[in-house]
Amino acid sequence: MGNIIAFDLGASSGRAMLGRLIDGKIEITELHRFSNDPVQVGDRLHWDILRLYHEIKQGLLIAKNKGIEVSSIGIDSWAVDFGFIGKNGELIGNPYHYRDRHTENMMEKLFTELPASEIFGRTGIQFLQFNTIFQLFALKQANSPWLQEGNRFLMIPDLLRYFLTGEMHNEFSNATTTQLYNPVQGNWDKELLKQLDLPDSWFGDVLQPGSEAGMLQASVCDELGIPSIPVYAVAEHDTGSAVAAVPATDRSFAYLSCGTWSLMGTEVQEPVINETAQKLNFTNEGGVEGTYRLLKNIMGLWILQESRRVWEKAGQSYSFPELVQLAGAAKPFGAFIDPDHSLFLAPGDMPARIAQYCRETGQQAPETVGEIVRCILESLALKYRFVFEMTERLSEQQFNGLHMVGGGIQNTLLCQWSANAIGKPVWAGPSEGSAIGNMAVQWIAQGVFNDIWEARQAIRDSFPIVEYKPEEQELWGHAYDRFVKLTRIAE
Repeated sequence: MGNIIAFDLGASSGRAMLGRLIDGKIEITELHRFSNDPVQVGDRLHWDILRLYHEIKQGLLIAKNKGIEVSSIGIDSWAVDFGFIGKNGELIGNPYHYRDRHTENMMEKLFTELPASEIFGRTGIQFLQFNTIFQLFALKQANSPWLQEGNRFLMIPDLLRYFLTGEMHNEFSNATTTQLYNPVQGNWDKELLKQLDLPDSWFGDVLQPGSEAGMLQASVCDELGIPSIPVYAVAEHDTGSAVAAVPATDRSFAYLSCGTWSLMGTEVQEPVINETAQKLNFTNEGGVEGTYRLLKNIMGLWILQESRRVWEKAGQSYSFPELVQLAGAAKPFGAFIDPDHSLFLAPGDMPARIAQYCRETGQQAPETVGEIVRCILESLALKYRFVFEMTERLSEQQFNGLHMVGGGIQNTLLCQWSANAIGKPVWAGPSEGSAIGNMAVQWIAQGVFNDIWEARQAIRDSFPIVEYKPEEQELWGHAYDRFVKLTRIAE
């Protein structure tokens, strides 16, 4: 069955993955992998969007040079970030990185003008300081020329699709993350845009995952020497694609997309927008086939990634397997952090911030590399239990276990500790969840699969799933009680 390419862009790297169906089994091959490094310019942190576009073209060129005929492509990436296209059709400035500090205090400032309850009631999206709504509000406060010169608002995959096709569309799963989309109305919330003084003309038609979003334009085909091919709007928020790849058998399931960010939740047919959801700071993001992802963001392996970067800078180079080995040898339950504390959001010296957090919460700070890594991973696993139980409460469901997908499942210690923490099995796989979910939606659009459940069956048949059974229940139960008390996350 024809070759398709999923361009899967993460917060630290991107990849072009080739997908094929052979005898009903999905086979994936990495064609091209590249770094995605944010660029600091003065006080601003940007994404290098043109570099990403260049790497996408390199992926297409590699496929051509390998003699691979591609029948379609799709692009997924992280959420919330965006750029503006001017009246002349050109990009205005490099998009800001969601960790840029220009949104600091903007959430609280906007709430003085527009109540949080009204924003949540209209959008069903959890409050995070880097959400698109607060980025746009920050640009207005700074009187940014982007807002004066901008003609169309496009999110990261929208931008890259536009460069490839010349067509401007917004996609559903990513549009919902902006906190400007009304899931009840099924469109951009024009009343909210009016209250924020944002022109609704910026925001275009919203395509559902699986819609054809254009063809490679002539300039791209001429440059690369390739024929024009369809570009599909997939679930372009990478978590939406990852959830599409969850190999669940039960329609009621819990998932954890584990990488730089950890995103835990369940798939629902209708958004859950009520006082409890707002209080628990859950979010309702668009999924495939009109579903919603009721979930909560957790900081994820970002803290470990940043710690590793700090150690490398100091001349201590560790691979991730080495760090996991050191953590396994360290003393258990020495100290805990809340991974979602504001201390850990911005780039920086995470080992020093962990020590600061421990001092402020009356704990002995971890000192060795192994102790620090163990603190991070145990704290993540225990936070997963907290959010897992909140997901059950909010969705009024009881889950038999947890499906983990994404690159984080290569950390076998985290998978086992997650099972220990929640007291239920963890089913880990596939690791390339976002790319595979991206492919699944392309194949559904082409009529290869009838729906997402048929695609999930194929995914289940094609990739190994490792089951982790809970161990040391009593020890982890006591640790969880200490974790909740020390971090005060239940208050």
